[in-house]
Amino acid sequence: MLAVILLSLSMGTYSYATDSTKKKLEEAKEKKAKSQNELNSTKDNIAEMNEEKSSLQGQLNTLNSQLTEVSNNLEAIEEQIGDKKTEIENTLAELDAAKETEENQYASMKKRVQFIYEKQNFVLVDMLLGATDFAAFLNQNHYIEELSAYDRKMFLQYIETRELIEEKEATLEVERKQLEEYQTQQKAEQSRVAGLVNQTSGSIKQYANDISDAESKAQALEEQIKAQEQDIKNLEAKLAEEMRLSKLAAASTWRDISEVTFAEGDRYLLANLIYCEAGSEPYEGKVAVGAVVINRVLSSVYPDTVVGVIYQNRQFSPVASGRLALALANGKATASCYQAADEAMKGYSNVGNCVYFRTPIPGLSGTNIGGHVFY
Repeated sequence: MLAVILLSLSMGTYSYATDSTKKKLEEAKEKKAKSQNELNSTKDNIAEMNEEKSSLQGQLNTLNSQLTEVSNNLEAIEEQIGDKKTEIENTLAELDAAKETEENQYASMKKRVQFIYEKQNFVLVDMLLGATDFAAFLNQNHYIEELSAYDRKMFLQYIETRELIEEKEATLEVERKQLEEYQTQQKAEQSRVAGLVNQTSGSIKQYANDISDAESKAQALEEQIKAQEQDIKNLEAKLAEEMRLSKLAAASTWRDISEVTFAEGDRYLLANLIYCEAGSEPYEGKVAVGAVVINRVLSSVYPDTVVGVIYQNRQFSPVASGRLALALANGKATASCYQAADEAMKGYSNVGNCVYFRTPIPGLSGTNIGGHVFY
């Protein structure tokens, strides 16, 4: 027996921890690592969002400067609009005056034409025929020429007035189009800047909300990591205690299998535990799990019954999870599980005095069978 124990020590097979505790410890470390990665990612996101927020804030500041510039532009445009409205008013006044002059000229010319066609020919004939001498005739002829020149002058003035009216109307049309352009520019400047400011402000607000949510998440993750670190410390303390007990078991006295009295139901209980722990393992793995249980029964450090070993607090995970109770209720153990239990209860062990097993992890050495390492 001592030789077997020394052989186990030389193989480094006493990394003394239960499968349940080792598994929980590894899971706790994995959860903490996952939480830490998530926290780091969240902090990176917060940093990126803060940079984006700063960039947007800079854009908003630039927009505010642009707003001031546009405000000045709008002021200039409004002044241009005012000046243009004054020009239009003046042009309208000039146009009205020109139209009034045109009406007067037209009325005068109409009367003059009417007079010419109705009476002037007779007046001219009377004037020419009524001349008493050649000097008088010349004077009458000169008067007629002046009268004709006057009529021509009035007609030319009327033409000029019409041309002035057309010019003023064309100017008025151009001024009105310019006024419309100024007003369009004014609206475009106002809506453009207002839209950009609103959009950027909205983006900043959204980023602020996202950052607040991310910071809350980061705080929750930090608290979660603290709790996980405490869990790891507790599990490490438990592991240290189990290692102490394992070393004690290796150095303690062991009973012979002939000294053990098995109770009714031990075979059924052990077979179903083997099913839960090694149901999918090869037959050698099933025997090894049974041997671990019986080795504990034989050691003076653990309970001296199959029931006591299996139901010892926090030793076998199927007990804590309820899987063993379900298997017992439904009689899940297979024929190979019963066969393995029978071999273990007869004192056969293919793992020496190992009292623990688990799925392999880095740094743990022992006897590998199937998907378990026994130590």
